[in-house]
Amino acid sequence: MERGNGKNTAGEKRYLRAAYDAMNGHFGDLGWWPAETPFEVIVGAILTQNTAWRNVTAAIGNMKQEGLMSLAGILETDDETLADLIRPSGYYRIKTRRLKAFAGYLKENYGGDLKRMFAEEWRGLRKSLLNIHGIGRETADSILLYAGGKPVFVVDAYTKRILSRHGIIAEDADYDEIQALFMKNLPKDSGLYNQYHALIVNTGKEYCRKKAPRCQMCPLKGMKFGKRRA
Repeated sequence: MERGNGKNTAGEKRYLRAAYDAMNGHFGDLGWWPAETPFEVIVGAILTQNTAWRNVTAAIGNMKQEGLMSLAGILETDDETLADLIRPSGYYRIKTRRLKAFAGYLKENYGGDLKRMFAEEWRGLRKSLLNIHGIGRETADSILLYAGGKPVFVVDAYTKRILSRHGIIAEDADYDEIQALFMKNLPKDSGLYNQYHALIVNTGKEYCRKKAPRCQMCPLKGMKFGKRRA
């Protein structure tokens, strides 16, 4: 399906809004991201890379038990101790370096004050976050949306799987293309983006699974957009 004509854009908009209504009607308000503070959201966004959320929950629980869910807690704890605490999240030594890198960035640039950081215009802040060791697009956007309340749509593997199976994107569509699809066709609303992404994650986990998808029970059943052409 060629991009760039009004008919296609209108079809994309209808699909995205209809998909949201179908998933929202099925799941209801999901209240994602589960965290007590914006700082905890950021820690979770870094730890959730390449692992299941239940493993992140265990790692965060360990940090809280030791009183280390803070900027000082991360910066002042030696690498081996912190790595052992976040071991359940996998790649724990790598993630220790990433936590330290973000904490150092926050302290050096904003005196450790998240409010000062999120007072920045989100596009410029996104560029800065992407320069931090180990912070990629999905992690940066999760930080901006879920911790900072910025109107940035988060794209993940579930998003790509669902949209490609429904024919709205090509299988080789990249992150920026998929993100632009949502942000040009939906209102610039962080609450909407928050709930929409949570709905996609739940639909991907429960129905649009990588193996053995449960299409007959999926809230998006029958919503085929059509095949794309190069």
